[in-house]
Amino acid sequence: MDSQTIEQMICAGLPDAEVTVSGEDGVHFEAVVASASFAGKTTLQRHRMVYATLGSLMGNEIHALALRTDLPAEPAD
Repeated sequence: MDSQTIEQMICAGLPDAEVTVSGEDGVHFEAVVASASFAGKTTLQRHRMVYATLGSLMGNEIHALALRTDLPAEPAD
């Protein structure tokens, strides 16, 4: 598994999202996802939306995914 594939899958599932994925070892990844679709959603709901785009890869090919989910207008830390 590679970060580019994960990025493409998240973008396909959340077409309005801006996505950046990193991870060097092929099983542990970090993603920053900004989407207007997250408006009014809790952090848990946002994470579930992202996990849904990856389906069965989570816990299998993708061992761990650290997420930061923002609205597009939110400033980066």
